[in-house]
Amino acid sequence: MNLDYTSYNGLIQTVIQDKRTDKILRVGFANKYCVSQMETEKQVYLLDGDDPILLTGGEYNKPVAVDTIIAAEDGRSIVVRALPDGSTTGTDAFLGDKNIEDLAFLSHLQDFIERRKQEMPEGSYTTKLFTKGVNKISQKVGEEAVETIIEATNGTKEQFLYESADLIYHLIVLLTEKKLRIEDLARELRARHKE
Repeated sequence: MNLDYTSYNGLIQTVIQDKRTDKILRVGFANKYCVSQMETEKQVYLLDGDDPILLTGGEYNKPVAVDTIIAAEDGRSIVVRALPDGSTTGTDAFLGDKNIEDLAFLSHLQDFIERRKQEMPEGSYTTKLFTKGVNKISQKVGEEAVETIIEATNGTKEQFLYESADLIYHLIVLLTEKKLRIEDLARELRARHKE
């Protein structure tokens, strides 16, 4: 990766972007040390004043993992495609604007469901599903599919939307149980799509 550190007094403009949702997490600067650390440690480093800091986020303040680093053609800026474990700003907003699009919320929802599977909090409906295993989760997907069909053919638009949401939720739980992501489903659909 050819980077030009001369334009901004040894700094590179740096955009940190969530790989799953395309949400912009942070905008800042990195120096050679930060970029080197990101390449070797696969964790996001940015400058805080003159000091390189490890970018952290999420409920447990975990380091933000680097997926890929993309350099601009002129070498004066980079986009770091990252895999955060939770919010890096404490909110879902960046510069005051709502930044998770409706479709990207499905990825956010799966992140939440994955945390449920890891933590298995008592009293959670999702925990109960994971405890019962793949057969029960698959059965729930089937039940929700039937309820969605019934509402599509004989129900109201509002009830059809409600049952469709239940179906998608249970499908994401099943995807999580099978160690797949909603993005994997999107890639499969994209691969099939012919314009």
